[in-house]
Amino acid sequence: MAFYSPDRKKLGRASEEAAALFIRNNGLRILVQNYRCRYGEIDIVARDGECLVFVEVRSSRGNHFANPKESIGTKKRRTLSKVALNYLKEKGLIESRSRFDVVTVIGLGAEARFEWMKNAFEAAY
Repeated sequence: MAFYSPDRKKLGRASEEAAALFIRNNGLRILVQNYRCRYGEIDIVARDGECLVFVEVRSSRGNHFANPKESIGTKKRRTLSKVALNYLKEKGLIESRSRFDVVTVIGLGAEARFEWMKNAFEAAY
């Protein structure tokens, strides 16, 4: 299990809030933040028109971040896929179109920059 310091948790929460505001300002409607089930958690569930969007938020204090797509390994993709499937079943939306996006927040506050990778990866079970 990874060790998360209080500062890292605080950065993560602040980054998730910033990412939610960013995608809301770019036309998505936030449905749920921090959706949890027995399989894990998804940072943000949003709607982009008729498409459900499952968003993984990554954060960095520095000036750059590794490729957001590459920062999510096979195990994490499987976990996110299971959580997304659980959400779709729970809400009766199993036939809905959906995608996985990654939003990277670089820095915080007024200086924050965002990288948004739509359709970052396919579901992996």
